[in-house]
Amino acid sequence: MTLYPKLILDALATVRYPGTGKNLVEAEMVADNIRIDGMSVSFSLIFEKPTDPFMKSMVKAAETAILTYVSKDVQVSIATESRQAARPEPGKMLPQVKNVIAVSSGKGGVGKSTVAANLAVALAKLGYKVGLLDADIFGPSMPKMFQVEDARPYAESVEGRDLIVPIEKYGIKMLSIGFFVDPDQPTLWRGGMASNALKQLIGDAKWGELDYFVLDTPPGTSDIHLTLVQTLAITGAVIVSTPQQVALADARKGINMYTNDKVDVPILGLVENMAWFTPAELPENKYYIFGKEGAKYLAEEMNVPLLGQIPIVQSICENGDKGTPAALDEETITGRAFLALAENVVKQTELRNAGQAPTRIVELKK
Repeated sequence: MTLYPKLILDALATVRYPGTGKNLVEAEMVADNIRIDGMSVSFSLIFEKPTDPFMKSMVKAAETAILTYVSKDVQVSIATESRQAARPEPGKMLPQVKNVIAVSSGKGGVGKSTVAANLAVALAKLGYKVGLLDADIFGPSMPKMFQVEDARPYAESVEGRDLIVPIEKYGIKMLSIGFFVDPDQPTLWRGGMASNALKQLIGDAKWGELDYFVLDTPPGTSDIHLTLVQTLAITGAVIVSTPQQVALADARKGINMYTNDKVDVPILGLVENMAWFTPAELPENKYYIFGKEGAKYLAEEMNVPLLGQIPIVQSICENGDKGTPAALDEETITGRAFLALAENVVKQTELRNAGQAPTRIVELKK
């Protein structure tokens, strides 16, 4: 039997690509590099993206079609190409980002997202180029905190790749899974799906040049945290806690998660949120409703800096709900507290960079 290209193409025309419903030839997915040597055939299949979910099944289906419609004696070798350049490998995704700061908490409800949002705003007010990633895949809150719930990021072609363009507000580039899901529906995803979505928001986005890339991580310790430390070299972590003992116990776990041998991310310091309550009409008064200076004592015990103490003022919650973070107004108690926090984060980041080697991404041993 003599093989020739048309025989191969006719066989491949029987295979439909699920993404478009067209056959492989019609969809122009067969590269013009068909090589025939006796009963051996080699060629490439072209996919839009290197991460195409149908890639393996299409290669198998193409091979089966040739063995079925041409001859079962054909030796088939199929390579894959993609029209879009591949996403950079972990550790090299954000070459223009100087510092990656993970804002973390051992438990929910301590105001971690509020601290992350206001830290980003305060850093931008200090003149830094800032990015903010809402990495809380299951409970994204940044779109509401910045009053950009209706924003829909678009993609832009950059050097052969389609990159998501972050939403900009208050001088901050921001992305959240909340821009891509229905805000009224719970996000029911398995861990792998959530991790893949997060990698896309990091590696397939046009973040550009940033001094600080702030990550609002989910509460607790989860596989999302593992994805982050495997994908990004995190400069340092900022741990948020309230003064009460139950929150401090969880903050300890958060610190240990980052400092264990496998992860080895430096702790920049602790933030005591809801440190005291100050009524607007009595600005000098402090009411320690969750206990006094618990995070300060924990910082001393764990030998990490106390970066700031943020009081509870009624307006802090109202500002978050209205999409105007408290850090925007330096005349308020909380505005000043967040600006001081940002200055301390900058100071600790500079000390960390001067005194310690750059963080390496976590590589899981096979």
